[in-house]
Amino acid sequence: MAHQHLHFQEQFGTEQTRDQQLRVSIALIGTLAGGVLLINSGIGRFIYGADSFNTDLFAMLGAILLGAPIIIHAVRSLIRGESHMDELAALGIVAAFATGEYIAAGLIGFFMLLSELVETRTALGARASIESLIRLTPTKANLLEEDGTEREVKVSEMRAGDRIRVRPGDNIPADGEVENGLSSVNEATITGESLPVDKVPGMQVFAGTSNLTGVLDIRVTKAGGDTTLGKVQSLIVQAEHTKIPLMRIIDRYIMWYVPTVLMIAAIVLFFTRNIDQAITILVISCPCAIILATPTAMVAAISAAARLGILVKNVADLEVAGKMTALVFDKTGTVTTGRLYVTKLTPAEGVEPGTLLAEAAAAEKMSKHPAARALQEVAKEAGLSLAASEGFRETPGKGVTATINSARVMVGRDTFLAENGIDVHSVPDPRLHEEQGFSTLYVAKGSRCLGWIGLQDKTRPEAQKAIKSLMDMGIKRVTMLTGDRSEVANRVAGELGCTDYKAQCLPQDKLAVVEQIKRDGHTVVVVGDGINDAPALAAGDLGIAMGAAGSDVAINSASIALMNDDLGRIPFLVEVSRKTRRVINQNLAFGVLFIVLGISLSKFVPPSVAAFLHFASSLVVVFNSARLFRQGEELDGPPVATVRAWDGSAKREDRVLEDQRGHEPQTA
Repeated sequence: MAHQHLHFQEQFGTEQTRDQQLRVSIALIGTLAGGVLLINSGIGRFIYGADSFNTDLFAMLGAILLGAPIIIHAVRSLIRGESHMDELAALGIVAAFATGEYIAAGLIGFFMLLSELVETRTALGARASIESLIRLTPTKANLLEEDGTEREVKVSEMRAGDRIRVRPGDNIPADGEVENGLSSVNEATITGESLPVDKVPGMQVFAGTSNLTGVLDIRVTKAGGDTTLGKVQSLIVQAEHTKIPLMRIIDRYIMWYVPTVLMIAAIVLFFTRNIDQAITILVISCPCAIILATPTAMVAAISAAARLGILVKNVADLEVAGKMTALVFDKTGTVTTGRLYVTKLTPAEGVEPGTLLAEAAAAEKMSKHPAARALQEVAKEAGLSLAASEGFRETPGKGVTATINSARVMVGRDTFLAENGIDVHSVPDPRLHEEQGFSTLYVAKGSRCLGWIGLQDKTRPEAQKAIKSLMDMGIKRVTMLTGDRSEVANRVAGELGCTDYKAQCLPQDKLAVVEQIKRDGHTVVVVGDGINDAPALAAGDLGIAMGAAGSDVAINSASIALMNDDLGRIPFLVEVSRKTRRVINQNLAFGVLFIVLGISLSKFVPPSVAAFLHFASSLVVVFNSARLFRQGEELDGPPVATVRAWDGSAKREDRVLEDQRGHEPQTA
């Protein structure tokens, strides 16, 4: 039912947009027809003279055709008890028509309709961008039956657990996991990264992404509105229907605006007896530029951010990003790769380094822990031949045990070995190397400790540059939080240039740190992976989830979701927020100045010219806001150096295993 409901919503949304486009087309035809009548009237006046009946008739018909839609809309608004800008223009048209100024009435209607068409077309463009996301998901899918045959089905009929086949050139119809096949997939629609990602069995794929080179057999994990693309679509729709505080203030006081303008026009008419001047005031005072000032800028900014994989749930959150004074972030998986690397081998006396590594890698062969993968990779690079293991057993939070060549091999924490009666004091103490920030794995064979292996989680190549950019932007405090040991935290914080850090943090400790920084008077932005950082993300003035593609917790717990792991997006977010604020202020200042000057000079401006100037002011605001669409174009290329060994879901799985196994003590 959920999928059918979503399918109905998609169809309804598309039909609704088509209806709007049809109405816009009809309105445009009517506007152009009215304009042609006014032009004929003007030509007739030039040829036959101003008193010709035909010229007056053409002008009257043009005025009716152009003015009627505005007057009808104004009357309907008044009946519903709503207050809009149309009331002022409608009064101006009626006054001009009543005094026989048909051309003036027609020109007012013409330029007012053009202004509204520009505004409506802008809104339709935003809606079209959302529907383009819907169209990324194909309507049909090739379902694989149990006997291996294929059957074409509707995407709305797919369920989690189904197996589908996607051929080169096709868009992937649902989120899922690759079961068979090798291919490159363009995930730019989800992550904002233009570089294709190679997919192998076990990796995750997303609906709406494009399969480029090979055939993939995929096990569906999410379909319909539950997919990452479905969440992206709903987030964009949600953001477009929210308002920043400034927009709410304008809505609150616009109801007083129309009576004030009417009072000014009445006073001018009473003292000057000049109906044209009063009409000019009514037309000039229509606050199109002010009303368009904020939403056009916000739509442009949200579109620019979405192009780079930055999803903003509420436009007010975009405003908060520009006011940030403190940044708090998690270490593992946020500023580090979330992937362990073997960086040191310390064998016991009489033990070869290769032997130490071979025994550890052989014992860890059956494990999926990131530490085990790091051992497998370095053993492969060293060309070591690993013996077969038997009786593999993993003890959560401690380590693994396996039998290799009839001998028991143990890999894990020093406390794990000590619990099994193995003395680890025969090898150099890792604390002698604490300044290097190792996470350590002890290795024992039989009853003897063979040594320990140091592993490190490397910082992302772009992290240091991103944090430096933030500091250059005026961010006063950059705090790193981690559940890891102080030695590891100190190394990473030093590499990144953080102002401070806190190690061995539990989720409640991270929450307490964020709340304390807020009490110190900072506007705090919290960045995390959205899983074990959820309390801190919710506590910050703004929460940003990193690598949110495919993560329900990430998308739901944070205010803004980054669909990839490129930290360079955060300085861009701050920059686009500040530029958006500047553009809004420019638009509002221009709108207010235009109205003030227009009313002041109304004596010298005919109503028809006032209508044209009103139209021009709307265009100025729209085009000024449109400059924001191009923000971040320099980041559209391949990411700086975002290299991951596994897909996002595998990384999150690794993080859970880290907590269970404890190879990396107290890792966040």
